[in-house]
Amino acid sequence: MTGNGRVLLAAPRGYCAGVDRAVIAVEKALETYGAPVYVRKQIVHNKHVVDTLRERGAVFVEETDEVPEGATVVLSAHGVAPVVHVEASARNLRTVDATCPLVTKVHHEARRFASDDYDILLIGHDGHEEVVGTTGEAPDHIHLVDGPDDVPNVVVRDPQKVAWLSQTTLSVDETQETVRRLRERFPALMDPPSDDICYATQNRQVAVKEIAARSDLMIVVGSTNSSNSVRLVEVALEHGAKGARLVDKASELEEAWLEGVSTVGLTSGASVPEILVRGVLDWLAERGYTDVEEVVSAEESLLFALPPELRRDMRAAGVA
Repeated sequence: MTGNGRVLLAAPRGYCAGVDRAVIAVEKALETYGAPVYVRKQIVHNKHVVDTLRERGAVFVEETDEVPEGATVVLSAHGVAPVVHVEASARNLRTVDATCPLVTKVHHEARRFASDDYDILLIGHDGHEEVVGTTGEAPDHIHLVDGPDDVPNVVVRDPQKVAWLSQTTLSVDETQETVRRLRERFPALMDPPSDDICYATQNRQVAVKEIAARSDLMIVVGSTNSSNSVRLVEVALEHGAKGARLVDKASELEEAWLEGVSTVGLTSGASVPEILVRGVLDWLAERGYTDVEEVVSAEESLLFALPPELRRDMRAAGVA
């Protein structure tokens, strides 16, 4: 390719408000309390972000008991089960809860349905941190439903008292199909008060749908453990992209993928900083893909305030 390749750049892409809040929470915790600051699990599912924060003094651990007594721990954007807060209190940890407010909303819904003694059908992926956290809010009431094909396996106590919730980072289309099949089995199925799949996940999927059919190759920048990034690859293929690849950064791209490709679609998952997208654009430009068209499908302006306990300590420490 020599100078006549095209890139369709999806917008919106990259950081959502919840990820932005969580990453800034770790940065401000390091400024306010000093290193090391411990982070339970990956603060967001992106290797570059985790490595950058580690270089600044963040220490990533899997479980609360790995954090020294009395230290500071930041809880990831994906949310935790109530038992984690109990464990942190028992170890006298200073806790900064960076759970995305949209995940917190799902936790509230789980507790409310459980208090009314509903069976809760949680649509999501087994083992995902967000699913583990939500399940922990009402373990005796929640049944995991891992996609449409899992619907026949659902067993409930009373078909008249069933509600559904979902992981926030799923495919919108697949979740709607799962709910449709659930409602066929349980006509009295209760909906959550509002859609659980987050606005950013939906917007990024809509943006991919708009450019997929025009793309010979869709490149999604994101990590393999990022649910919403993996979904973008699936959405691209389902809506007409001839091929799709998930990469963490430009160095993972292969020139062989460009054979016969005149138009590249490009987007990034909700936990991906824009610098990684720019790296891919530079890599493509060096190979002749210099015509870049940004395709805007939605405008995003939502911001979330930092966790209140962190804001309080930042004021006391004079951290801006």
